[in-house]
Amino acid sequence: MQPPKKLIITGPEEGEKLAVAGSSYRIVLTGEQTEGKSAIIEMNVPPNSGPVPHEHPSFQESFYVLEGEVEFRTETGTYLGRKGAIVTIPNDGPVHSFKNVSGSMARLLCIVAPSGLDDFFREIGKPLVSGKIPVPPTDAEKQKMSETADKYGQKLYPPDYFGE
Repeated sequence: MQPPKKLIITGPEEGEKLAVAGSSYRIVLTGEQTEGKSAIIEMNVPPNSGPVPHEHPSFQESFYVLEGEVEFRTETGTYLGRKGAIVTIPNDGPVHSFKNVSGSMARLLCIVAPSGLDDFFREIGKPLVSGKIPVPPTDAEKQKMSETADKYGQKLYPPDYFGE
């Protein structure tokens, strides 16, 4: 008989904190902790910020809006996610992006299955010093993100992909 598995607990100040693409992310559940089954990332996104359009056929991604208003966009339309909303991008889902459209910091929980997005963020992110606000990425950092995305089964598109 195997011993019972222990709970996985991450306290409110624990988890790896990273500056990623002008936002601050905290990895609260890693792929290592779940045997690769899932990961959870807390995302703090400044006003008018969010990732470029992208796709990832090999994992499901769900966003739970904790604070703020976040516009989710795909080729078929937009959805305004407010506190309490959840938006799920299924495996082989559409090209998508999101943007904080509120006047203050938006906070989301991003849940992915299987894991891997946490490793991507570790590779492209920079350790975040408490109290510091991340700055938007440089052109060189954007290029590194694009190259690294391929390694993790993602494809990034230009910011104007949806015809903006």
